[in-house]
Amino acid sequence: MTEHPPRSVLLASPRSFCAGVERAIEIVERLLDQRGGPIYVRKQIVHNVHVVRSLEARGAVFVDELSEVPVGATVVFSAHGVSPAVRSEAVSRSLDVLDATCPLVTKVHSEARRFAERGDTIILIGHSGHEEVEGTLGEAPDQTVLVETVEDVEALDISGPVSYLTQTTLAVDETADVIEALHRKFPQLRGPGSDDICYATTNRQVAIRDVATQSDLVLVVGSKNSSNSVRMVELAARGGTPAHLIDDASEIDPAWLAGVSTVGLSAGASAPPELVDEVVSALRSLGSVTVATHTTATETISFTLPLAVRRAG
Repeated sequence: MTEHPPRSVLLASPRSFCAGVERAIEIVERLLDQRGGPIYVRKQIVHNVHVVRSLEARGAVFVDELSEVPVGATVVFSAHGVSPAVRSEAVSRSLDVLDATCPLVTKVHSEARRFAERGDTIILIGHSGHEEVEGTLGEAPDQTVLVETVEDVEALDISGPVSYLTQTTLAVDETADVIEALHRKFPQLRGPGSDDICYATTNRQVAIRDVATQSDLVLVVGSKNSSNSVRMVELAARGGTPAHLIDDASEIDPAWLAGVSTVGLSAGASAPPELVDEVVSALRSLGSVTVATHTTATETISFTLPLAVRRAG
């Protein structure tokens, strides 16, 4: 049997779950403990296939629309937030709503309402079709314009006061380019009091960028519909390091490892940490591995659970 050369795995830190994801998952888990299934969840609670499957096995039922939820049933709004129209529909169907929207997304919604009330046209920087973007657009649909690129900005034709907001899970560097283009086009542009891109997204991007410069290959654990996970892969690849997004260890292609001595490894904010451990185990099965951690920040933030699930289960 051919002896593989020893490899090193460089773990990016922070990685995996952020406070908003932990809060959202815990809301569903506590409801299942307290009330039993089914507990309905509008959309994926967080964008990770393993999290969704685990909660489904315990009695969570994921739906695309509230029309799929029986009248009067318990429903959880996902971490990505919802529009006012969805909230109104929940009231009309007498649903018992538990809101798992990440507080940092709620902040963006509040800003959208404030900017709209003062009469601004709101330019929302984000990815069309993403659930978070759909929810934010719904706060002021007649006053909000979605842009994704600098080219989108150049095509804008807006008169009157203009403000901007951003999706919370974007690539920091690319978003900065779009904001710069907005400032050039609209010199009186106003923005949020603090960055909308969340601390966890920023921290994971900084960590993976550092790790990528020291690695021959980067693996990011996360699902394909996880915006922050996709951005991490793109960021590593822009620096010139081959990078792949994997849902779990089963998706590792051994061919990726040919000639690789250092593997950079991280996980998106919605990916369970045990999936990272499984990737390390899979790499060990292919040869000798040493593991080191590269830490660029320490996260201590936690978010309070809704009162309805805070009591002891």
